[in-house]
Amino acid sequence: MTAIVENVMTTDVAAVNQNASFHTVAELLISRGVSGVPVLDDENRVLGVVSEDDLLAKHEFKQLYYGEDYRPPLRARIRHGAGAGGGGYRKSLGETAGALMTSPARVTTPDTPVVAAARVMDRYGVKRLPVVDAGGRLVGIVSRRDLIKIFLRPDEDIERHVREIVRAGDHALDVAVAEGVVTLTGTLPEHSQAVTAVRLAENVDGVVSVRDELSWKHDDIADVPMWGGA
Repeated sequence: MTAIVENVMTTDVAAVNQNASFHTVAELLISRGVSGVPVLDDENRVLGVVSEDDLLAKHEFKQLYYGEDYRPPLRARIRHGAGAGGGGYRKSLGETAGALMTSPARVTTPDTPVVAAARVMDRYGVKRLPVVDAGGRLVGIVSRRDLIKIFLRPDEDIERHVREIVRAGDHALDVAVAEGVVTLTGTLPEHSQAVTAVRLAENVDGVVSVRDELSWKHDDIADVPMWGGA
């Protein structure tokens, strides 16, 4: 099985309504120890995400406009509607989560493979993704930290899974796993079977890397003619 977002997401989500005040958002970020939260409409649908950077845009604009040099500590800046982070003129005037948020939000769904969610985070440079149902309603949130959980899968589970997918009939092939590192040993009839076994093992959830110590009796890959020309 391929791990999906539902397996690792958090369902106890800190979120705010689009009409929540600046101070409500700031206090929630501080009390929950998070750097951003989803912004919802009255039907619990995700409209965007409001983060520390969005709140801190207000102070950045004030610094640019008034030439202020003094920057109080982060907690004080958030509680008093000040900060330093980008966001533009619009956000500098924002008083509610809806005005402050970044929209549209990058979201994912419970049945999305963990690998696909990780790629979205990397592509857009975000640290978390709200998880929504088919109607766009919030059902959870997944962070980069949550995605790392798949690498904590017990070695016994990984070994069992790898053995199931790399079986090569009655041929001698052994699987050993230590701290997520898979070692494949044995002799297979064909070179292509060894290559396939390694690739299958690499795709198992929780595998950190695969050590290929396989050998083969016949190099069927070398037998394939190479076609080409000028």
